[in-house]
Amino acid sequence: MLNLASEWISRITDIPSGALWYARPATRWFEALPIGNGRLGGMVYGGTDRERIQLSESTAWSGEPSTSDVSPTAQQYLAHIRELLFAGRHGAAQRLATEHLLGRPESFGTNLPLPEVHLEFLSETPVRDYRRTLDLDTGVASITYEQDGARITRAVLASNPHGLIAVRLTADRPGSIGFSLAIQDGVIPGRIVATDTGVVLRGHAYENLHSNGQQGVALEIHTRLEAEGGSVRCVDDTLHLEGADSAVVYVAVGTSWAGDDPASRANALLSAALDAGYAAVRAAHIADHQGLMRRVSIDLGSAPADAAALPTDERRARFASGEADDGLVALYFQFGRYLTVAGSRRNSPLPLALQGLWNDGLASSASWTNDFHLDMNTQQNYWAAEPTNLAECQEPLFRLIETTAAHGRTTATALYGAPGWVAHTVTNAWGYTAPGSGIGWGLNVTGGAWIALQLWEHYEYGGDEVFLRERVYPVFREAAEFFLAYLVAEPEHGWLVAGPSESPENWYLAPDGSRCSISMGSTADRVFVEAVLRICAESAELLDVDVELRARIASARRLLPPFQIGRHGQLQEWLHDFEEADPSHRHTSHLSALFPERQVTPRDTPALARAAEVTIERRQQAPGWEQTEWVEANFTVYFARLLKGDQALAHLTNLITDASEANLMSYSAGGVAGAAQNIYSFDGNAGGTAGIAEMLLQSDGDQIELLPALPASWRDGYICGLRARGGFTVDLRWRDGRLDAARIQSSTAGSTRLRYGQEIIEATLDKGEAVVVSLS
Repeated sequence: MLNLASEWISRITDIPSGALWYARPATRWFEALPIGNGRLGGMVYGGTDRERIQLSESTAWSGEPSTSDVSPTAQQYLAHIRELLFAGRHGAAQRLATEHLLGRPESFGTNLPLPEVHLEFLSETPVRDYRRTLDLDTGVASITYEQDGARITRAVLASNPHGLIAVRLTADRPGSIGFSLAIQDGVIPGRIVATDTGVVLRGHAYENLHSNGQQGVALEIHTRLEAEGGSVRCVDDTLHLEGADSAVVYVAVGTSWAGDDPASRANALLSAALDAGYAAVRAAHIADHQGLMRRVSIDLGSAPADAAALPTDERRARFASGEADDGLVALYFQFGRYLTVAGSRRNSPLPLALQGLWNDGLASSASWTNDFHLDMNTQQNYWAAEPTNLAECQEPLFRLIETTAAHGRTTATALYGAPGWVAHTVTNAWGYTAPGSGIGWGLNVTGGAWIALQLWEHYEYGGDEVFLRERVYPVFREAAEFFLAYLVAEPEHGWLVAGPSESPENWYLAPDGSRCSISMGSTADRVFVEAVLRICAESAELLDVDVELRARIASARRLLPPFQIGRHGQLQEWLHDFEEADPSHRHTSHLSALFPERQVTPRDTPALARAAEVTIERRQQAPGWEQTEWVEANFTVYFARLLKGDQALAHLTNLITDASEANLMSYSAGGVAGAAQNIYSFDGNAGGTAGIAEMLLQSDGDQIELLPALPASWRDGYICGLRARGGFTVDLRWRDGRLDAARIQSSTAGSTRLRYGQEIIEATLDKGEAVVVSLS
């Protein structure tokens, strides 16, 4: 029986988060180690003949704002396309939608990779005792080895407090540090110059695939060399250092995004770091980084006795061969948190893009672009933020949502003749809100609604009424106004449905055999329209405003279509029970009813929950199933919500072994969605971390469920510092596969129900109070 307890073990906090380590330098991108400060990122290769640090910067965008993205003929054909769909003339509607509804971006742009900073070392003698490490606790990548009788140490960090990258080189023998410093030419057109103190690149984020080659931010990369001892000389565009005792290389980047002056920003960052000195820069970085990382500690149980002694790539390979390693799973959890901290901070100008902060140059050179996908990926990038105690890391996303809503007013009016705001499948650094340019993916009318759920989630976890009033409610009020005007009654039942729209990014076979994507009343649209209307009404009630709007919303919600189970026992993706044109398709957008929403749950709607599971089974069993990193993360959280921990763990294992690389960074597999090769995508890392949190703790604002989907193989373990909706922080400990004890602390006075299996107990807490529960 679940009872309030009087004792609890000491909280397990402020312990290191683990480390990735390797016994050789990286030879390719997916072996390099990621560092970042929320704006400037680097991939550190750790070579002994040459150090490569490939740079990325979140505002290094091509393109520019545009006012001509919406089709000028859209409103003229909107009603007719709806009529065709209601009449069953799907092929004709598809053709008209393709011609008249798609967006027409001319200057969309993409985030571009920056050049590499190179340190070419003077010695060519062999090295021994090499080790390359990324310490998740300190956020420092380090390289150590012996060469020419000296122990060489290199540390690389990306500081948020100081806004730059610092590389510190030392040796245990005086005069052993020497290298040449250069910036490699990259895809960014620019000019490189060197002085006696550093190397500078001045260029522009220009490219010809997603813009016209003449649009994009101006940018500058500034390096600064500080050496103790030795001599420095400048030759052409390279700086040479010989015979130093130690050295520090600082790297700062500035761009003209949002009106900044690139040179002024880079110079100011360098000046502040030089004034502080490396020791202060490092100390401030570690304190700042640990302040976030050490909020959560985790132990999932036993690992092979020699696991910690294995390099991470070998450890992962052994895990992929079938050997259990719960410690590696726990490391993957903390690595997802680390990447969130490194890639998205309160002061970041833009949120995590498709590739997070680390741009491998492949997405930006593909048809998709390295942008903000609003039909799953950007949401998934932030799934782990709230539950794993990194709430402030969502702040740049909130600003993007608010910018998108502001731009989306113009799109709502011009495209649909409706009030409020709308955004579709993709957006960019410039606030794009029109449909995408391609049929089959571009007409996702609830993409903006989907990403806006992150605002509400933040309120649910923190309970900040000022945030609700000033930031959540304005966005949802206007989104609700849009859908109240946009929804139309379908003729058979009178249900209010959205459309013409697509269920991202899937296609169906119409009764006449046409392969179509456009429909009325897709299940995904129903999920997010219901979410927007519900949240708007609940927010208005909490704030005691807009009584008339609440009444309109209540009437509309009653007329939304119900969820339906199709002929195969699956949760229907469309209003009608169409056959899928591509049964193995990676997208299952309609399962958003299961996660992040709770419109389908195993306890409240068991038949629908089973239908959702059938959908997953059918996708996996279809020939050519498109396994990707974000799909495995999706299935992990889906099965966690279905309270099936073993299945969730199976997909999490697939994510680590089949969709993540040697450096544990997740990737979208080559051959899927037009990708020529594996392309890094951040969403798998974040989604996997969220999946582990969801397996161990779930909350809905009224109830906190402890160990809801604990896999059978995780026999003993603990996790401390998870967050639950309602302002609670939760520590959990389990033994022999069962809850041993849980500690729940409230940041605000309130009550909640605590559930473990079928046991439920009520708990009322004062602000700051903690209660302990255990089984007896």
